[in-house]
Amino acid sequence: MKLFKVRRRAKKIDQELGKGLWRQAHDRYVRGLDRYHQILEGVEDDAVYNELVTIGDHLAEQLPRVYELCRRGQQEFPATEMQVPAGAHALHGGLSRAANHLATTAEAEAMVRLSNGQLASVHHRARQVVDSLTEAESTFS
Repeated sequence: MKLFKVRRRAKKIDQELGKGLWRQAHDRYVRGLDRYHQILEGVEDDAVYNELVTIGDHLAEQLPRVYELCRRGQQEFPATEMQVPAGAHALHGGLSRAANHLATTAEAEAMVRLSNGQLASVHHRARQVVDSLTEAESTFS
């Protein structure tokens, strides 16, 4: 049964985001979240772990926001390939930066896990993710 649910979800995503630019933007964010949570599994200090979980939860809460931005991007600026349509540069740029900042958040988290970084750096990177999404939303304001 789970297989059918996964297939239906994938089909819905394909319908709403297409298979090009906006799907890629969404998938990059999802991969960044996955990476963040993979790194989290190796943190041994409970206090640090709890703080990183809170940050990770906040980043995961942004996923519906990313999905909606990508859905609206496909709706208003259809893209079947990877070329950014005219008028969508700010939206795509914000989504791209959010995914990049999420990747650097995971890197900062890895440094904390290895005792070579600070939680403040992870917080800073996570704020950059949210700021980039706000920038992307400004396309529709």
